Amino acid sequence: MRFLFFYIISNMRISDIYEIFKEYPNIITDSREVIHDSIFVALKGDNFDGNKFIDSAFDKGAAYAIADDKSLAGRNNIIVVDDALKTLQDLANCHRKKLGIPVLAITGSNGKTTTKELVSRVLSMKFNVATTEGNFNNHIGVPKTLLKIKSDNNFAVVEMGTNHFGEIETLCKIANPDFGLINNIGKAHLEFFGNLDGVAKAKGELFEFLAANNGKIFVNNDIDVIAKVAKKYVNKENIISYSHQNYGLEIFPTDNENPYLQFVFNKFKVCTRLIGTYNIDNALAAIAIGKYFNILDADIAAAIESYNPDNNRSQKIETQQNILYMDAYNANPTSMQASLQNFISQSAANKMLILGDMRELGASSETEHQNIVQMIIKSTINDVILVGDCFAKAAQNTNFKCFKDVDDCIKYLCEHKISNRTILIKGSHGIHLEKTERYL
Repeated sequence: MRFLFFYIISNMRISDIYEIFKEYPNIITDSREVIHDSIFVALKGDNFDGNKFIDSAFDKGAAYAIADDKSLAGRNNIIVVDDALKTLQDLANCHRKKLGIPVLAITGSNGKTTTKELVSRVLSMKFNVATTEGNFNNHIGVPKTLLKIKSDNNFAVVEMGTNHFGEIETLCKIANPDFGLINNIGKAHLEFFGNLDGVAKAKGELFEFLAANNGKIFVNNDIDVIAKVAKKYVNKENIISYSHQNYGLEIFPTDNENPYLQFVFNKFKVCTRLIGTYNIDNALAAIAIGKYFNILDADIAAAIESYNPDNNRSQKIETQQNILYMDAYNANPTSMQASLQNFISQSAANKMLILGDMRELGASSETEHQNIVQMIIKSTINDVILVGDCFAKAAQNTNFKCFKDVDDCIKYLCEHKISNRTILIKGSHGIHLEKTERYL
């Protein structure tokens, strides 16, 4: 039977809240997802205030609520704090320290979720791994990931995302990683980072934390910008270097019949379900981490092959009318160029592009969209649909079909049935190009 307490003070210790968490270990931040005997954390944002949904959370069975609305002080089973988000983060850090298991943090501009999935599968061959669900990799997602780690887990893989300076540093202070990986550094979030050096500085906050806390980092020496960042922050004792050459890596060419990445490492052939050879560095990271933790090559190969991407990331989808290369979860100039290069190199007939704007590029946006348009012009692909104002402006002097948003694009697709095409679909998440699938 639940005991009722009156929590009126705002300076309740995290250690006391942690004792409550141990009894009710399900942390929920969305009142619509509340389950019986969970703790609802009432977060606030620009357009919502979780404090207003506490009654709804209790109606659905929440055992406790953590709130920062002082007018709620004195109500049964409401823990009133100064800042609900900070309390969530401190609680996660407390849990991480109590568990004391190794934590590996992964960040990067493109493909970090894919890398996280590959690494987690490889490590699962030896450990009971807890890992980030989906891409819950921000100031809310990382604490929730940590708080889902169970007592029988003996390793954690945590994805970290950022679009502002200082965010990775904050996430590191919450997760206290022992190991770290930057899988790549590309032209992402330039609106906030300015240029590639700014991106490197932001991602390098992971290395800086590890250097200051005697952690170890995995460094792909084939990627110069990452090796450069590593040298700035970490001494030789902290670096675990790897490269294509370390594992006798050979990549098989792809074609329309088999567009998936296939390669050999240490004489083991690996047939992935990942579209595009540009995913090789994601797989290579998983190999390097697996080797460091003494996982057998055969198990590493099997683990990588077991990953079947979803959620619009590097997916091959065969509809009744077309073959789709769906890569519409996100896009920036680096990932867009890599996807295009891979698609252009394919031997498929009747190729088509449906591309959406790349967001958060700031002053670089016009130039970067023009660069992609020029890349398309130089290719042999003539059937092109572009979605968004940035691409429309960049493609003014072309014959490409341009639409202001995905809804306008869908109207066109309804009126002009597309069939017998091989189509690359890629754009920033906010463009929602995944909606086009049902019309293709």
